[in-house]
Order: sequence, then C-alpha cells, then structure tokens
Amino acid sequence: MTRRDLLARALAAAAAGAAAGCGYSLAGRGSFLPAHIRVIGIPPFTNTTAFYEVGQVFTERVRTEFISRGKYKVQPDTVGVDAVLNGEILSLQIAPSSFSEDQQASRYVITVIAKIQFRDVTANRVIWENPRWAFREEYDAAAAVDALDPNAFFGQDATALDRVGTEFAKSVVSAILEAF
Repeated sequence: MTRRDLLARALAAAAAGAAAGCGYSLAGRGSFLPAHIRVIGIPPFTNTTAFYEVGQVFTERVRTEFISRGKYKVQPDTVGVDAVLNGEILSLQIAPSSFSEDQQASRYVITVIAKIQFRDVTANRVIWENPRWAFREEYDAAAAVDALDPNAFFGQDATALDRVGTEFAKSVVSAILEAF
C-alpha cells in the first residue's frame, strides 16, 4: 500500500467520522419535532373543492406517511394525543401542460392549495403551519378528458387520485418533520 493510498484512506475515515457526528440524516427521515411528540391526531381534512373524495384520500395518505416514518402513532381524532395536524383542501386545479400531435392533452399539471397546521397540544403552540401550502405535480393522461373537471380526470384513471394524494402527503409530512 502506497503512502498516497494510506493518506486517502485516513482522509476518508476522518470525513466519515465527522459526518456521523454532525447531525446529518437521510433525506425525508429526519425530524425536528419535540421528543415528547409520539401520538399525532389527524382528523379528516376539510374539503372545499368540487371533488368530494379528495379530503378523504389526502387525509388517509398523510396518516399513512406519518406512520411510515416509524416514530409516530397516528389517531383519527384529537383526544389523548401529543400533537394535532389539521388540514383544509382549499382548491384543486387541473391544467394541460403538453399536447399530442392531434392537439389532445397528454400531460396535466395538478395544483393543490391547502391550509395546514401542526400544533403541539402539550405545549399549546403551533409548530408548523402554512395557510396556502401549494403542491404541484405533472401526470400523464391515459385518455382525453375535460381538463377542468377533476371528476373526469380522476375518473379516467382509478389510481390518479391516490398518486396525487401520496405525493401531497410526502411533501406535507417532510415539510413538518424537517422544519421547512
């Protein structure tokens, strides 16, 4: 082993040791919540959109996302919890973002605006909130649909609402846990 190899290994070991002690964690798995928060109440999100299922689906996906983080017990109510996450889906818009050769929409941008508040019940303080949380994603269209009608868009692909809800939930939970 050459002197250069030894020096490279020593530097790599030092860098690894420094990184291990500096507070880094895997993206999406860190948490800046107080240690006493173990049980989170997530009541059904209020839905003010024309698409009736969006509140139910988004609430369930946010609950699932918190559970998947492994540190939290989630309840559908606010009794006996350490923190409460309240959500209100304010709007859901669908707009074409690209078109096929025959001028049919082939991709859509879905924009969800929500009011989200995460409150520490024990300390009686808001930990994180955003009154106009904006979530945007692009999705392929399986068939030609009326871009202004969420029922038509989600009706054409049974998994579309689930995919939007899952990605929405990941963005909300990451923002709360990673203190953005």
